[in-house]
Amino acid sequence: MRRKFIYDRKTDKMVEVSLDYQPETRSDGSLWNDRHYEGLKATDGTDISSRSKHREYMKRNGLTTADDFKGEWAKNAEKRAQYFQGRGGGAVSREDVGRAIHQLENAPRKRRR
Repeated sequence: MRRKFIYDRKTDKMVEVSLDYQPETRSDGSLWNDRHYEGLKATDGTDISSRSKHREYMKRNGLTTADDFKGEWAKNAEKRAQYFQGRGGGAVSREDVGRAIHQLENAPRKRRR
């Protein structure tokens, strides 16, 4: 015969329950995906323990989260690739550095008075 057990935190033991046992559901009104806000505080100590408090705090302080820039990294990937290959405005190559060092080492020195 099959038996079903659950862990009872109060007694710190496994307890046998009936086969049709259903655990109690938590219905405190919080949305499941909002639970990560519980007890949350900003670095300055401000309470941001709900989605609306967090959003208001961010707006009031001119802050944002990384997800506001979704797609920006991928969108600019080609520009970065061209920059690092020396084809897109301002990238410095190893040869550029070598040339600058050579010019500095071989430049005539002025005498100080």
